[in-house]
Amino acid sequence: MNITRSIETIFKRYLPSPFTIAILLTIVTIVLALISTDAPKDNNHLLTILSYWEDGIWNNGLLVFAYQMMLILVLGHVLVLSKPMSKLILSLTKYATNTSSAVILVSITTMLVAFFNWGLGLIFGAILARKIGEKALQDNIKINYPLVGAAGYVGLMVWHGGISGSAPIKVTETDHLQTLMEGISSKDILNQLPSSINFDMTVFSWWNLVIFGVLLVVIPFTLSRLAKSTKDTEYTLEEYKFNQSKAEDLDGAEKLDYSKILAIGFGIVMLVTFFYQYWSNLIELQITPNMLNFFMLGLAIILHGSFSNFLNALEEAIKGTSGILIQFPLYFGIMGIMKSTGMVVMVSDAFTSIATSTTLPIYTFFSAGLVNIFVPSGGGQWAIQGPIVIESALKLGVPLPKAIMALAYGDQITNMMQPFWALPLLGITKLKAKEILPYTLILMLVGTVVYILGLLLL
Repeated sequence: MNITRSIETIFKRYLPSPFTIAILLTIVTIVLALISTDAPKDNNHLLTILSYWEDGIWNNGLLVFAYQMMLILVLGHVLVLSKPMSKLILSLTKYATNTSSAVILVSITTMLVAFFNWGLGLIFGAILARKIGEKALQDNIKINYPLVGAAGYVGLMVWHGGISGSAPIKVTETDHLQTLMEGISSKDILNQLPSSINFDMTVFSWWNLVIFGVLLVVIPFTLSRLAKSTKDTEYTLEEYKFNQSKAEDLDGAEKLDYSKILAIGFGIVMLVTFFYQYWSNLIELQITPNMLNFFMLGLAIILHGSFSNFLNALEEAIKGTSGILIQFPLYFGIMGIMKSTGMVVMVSDAFTSIATSTTLPIYTFFSAGLVNIFVPSGGGQWAIQGPIVIESALKLGVPLPKAIMALAYGDQITNMMQPFWALPLLGITKLKAKEILPYTLILMLVGTVVYILGLLLL
């Protein structure tokens, strides 16, 4: 498809790595701040802006946020590498008897898993697609393997509206919004901010669940129609394995690393602590990043059955955080400039001058989709765009949960054309971006229609 080749060419030829983009965005922000903001009376304008930038990079609250988001990704990946998850994936492959059944199975299960944790959903979908491809070869079943791979990536178009979504899970933390908007908004605006926005108003709101439910039907249906109108493909695959540790010839304290009793016992202690500590928060649907990570850590240790297996999986999973580890501080530096120079208010004023309470969520959706192409990190995007969305929503009287979810929807939908987060899936499935892009672009268009209608009607 010509459009697919064009998009792939644009990303390869004209878009550098996300780290380089973060550097370029930093430079652009500094230049814009110099041009659009007033110079201080007693200090050099450029040096003042650079000091704002440095303050933003090392903002303690935002650095905690970065670590929380990376743990969500890593622990989700660690979970899917456990033996019970591997057995579950293998048990599912027997229901994939042709391309149609395969894409329906992969897309539904991947979206459900990604709704819980996006890192888990990304790797789950990739491994399930790979195992279905292997089984099809073994049983001599002809399938469209790139289409199955595309189905394994659809979790990334629903994740930000789910439990591990950066924006909705962060605003559940008490006083996060106050901290985020302090030094930006006027006192009148700050007084309108709630102490927290719990999941019953965002992720588990009836309208978000309806939108997610529609996608659970529409996306598999679209993939099944594509399966019937596309040809089967030729491919070769070796068996995908994640090597776990074996306790052989161990002496002394080494045995503790492989002890099932110690690992499972410690994991159970963690889960007991989790429910004791957070039961009231669970009842109120105030699910914070710390809660989610504490639960996943205990569960991951139990499912791996030994500290050695857990650490091996951790070593594998942590590779996926290398890019965002260094990008997050750069995004925070950009936010530091925009916040301290008053650019956030300037941008939000521009939004409110052209938008209404009806159209602001739509503008937010499309702008978030555009920003995601250049800032392929939900956490980084919330740090940069979140204050603009909050300020604009309060000025126009748009409910904050709706504005936050509009940002989340826009951020996640263009993952279907942004190859950054597809890299782990491509590595596992041995597919190329150009092979899945024709299908993910169609899914992006379908998802866009669902999200816009949801924002307008629900």
